[in-house]
Amino acid sequence: FSNQYTEEEARKLGVVGWVKNTSQGTVTGQVQGPEDKVNAMKSWLSKVGSPSSRIDRTNFSNEKEISKLDFSGFSTRY
Repeated sequence: FSNQYTEEEARKLGVVGWVKNTSQGTVTGQVQGPEDKVNAMKSWLSKVGSPSSRIDRTNFSNEKEISKLDFSGFSTRY
């Protein structure tokens, strides 16, 4: 899973947060932003992803409204 594409999509949509590949071959992360933009990012993560990725399933959890963003941009964690 190439996180470069995820970062580009996040910046295009205007959401912030992070993404990380896990040792189990999955991807974990956090996305913050206006609800419509977060929903657009969730849709992209569920259906599109990076060109070489195969998406078997997605699981979004811990969704909540926040008063301010915890991140200033979107990054890849290692």
